[in-house]
Amino acid sequence: MNEEYEPPKTNPSKHPQSPRQNTSPWIYICLTAAVFSVIYRLVVLTKIEQTAILFIGIPLVLSIILANTPKPSSATGSIMKGITLCLLLFGILLIEGVICILIAAPLFYLVGAIIGYLVDRQSSNTRLHCACFFVIGLMSLEGIVEALSFDRNESVVIEKIVKHKAEDVLTILSQTPTFDNNQLPIFLKAGFPLPSEIIGSGLNLGDRRHIHFSGGEGAPGDLVAEVTESTTTRISFSMISDKSHINHWLTWKSFTWIIAPNSNGTTRVSLEITYTREQDPAWYFKPVERYGVRKSGEFIIDSLFNQ
Repeated sequence: MNEEYEPPKTNPSKHPQSPRQNTSPWIYICLTAAVFSVIYRLVVLTKIEQTAILFIGIPLVLSIILANTPKPSSATGSIMKGITLCLLLFGILLIEGVICILIAAPLFYLVGAIIGYLVDRQSSNTRLHCACFFVIGLMSLEGIVEALSFDRNESVVIEKIVKHKAEDVLTILSQTPTFDNNQLPIFLKAGFPLPSEIIGSGLNLGDRRHIHFSGGEGAPGDLVAEVTESTTTRISFSMISDKSHINHWLTWKSFTWIIAPNSNGTTRVSLEITYTREQDPAWYFKPVERYGVRKSGEFIIDSLFNQ
């Protein structure tokens, strides 16, 4: 009697998995962190760490690598875990301040989320995926050369009515300023260097202010400003040099005070701050830096005229 042959049944769960499947995803994530460290060092050595290649290009590379590692559920989850680990290493191993991590983190996670979404939807339009990768890659080139940069010149104006006569405002501006760093806005306490000592007074042409910045991120350094315009209604300080770590983010150009007396004995004080943005991409760092500069200007006015 002929019986139909049946192959022996096997338990799929007992089949050996490939080495790639058995390898912990965290091993790949740690290797990605090592790649991140090497790329970061190369970016610093080539002096393009303030361009979009750091804040968009590196996250793009990390996301692509992490998206192709073994993942428990989704590419997005693996990317977010990997980016988190890399940012932690960014602070521990690369000895960067918390302010850099806080500012850069949203960009890293945004690029990672976009790449993860595209990889998790592999059945979608492949052309759309390629277009997105191409656009993000182009965005990472901003700032590498001047032709790929947007206008860096910025100006922020802060106005306030103070309960001082115009001549009293001029007297206050002629004195050596003092600042209480405990009254700083929360944003400016995140890790920026703070003014710890100020030397200089007077409003005559050539009078200078030497402001020593210390604490926060980076080595201590001095900002030197000189009076380049002086009238009863307008006082301008131009920046002579800046050795503080603030010049890593922006370059101060001038601080101009405009004094307009009111008939009721008060004075409208305007502070115009001009600077050059040094960080890319512009669509992200322009509003961030403008916010920080505005908060700095408000702090200066309040410190000088609310005492």
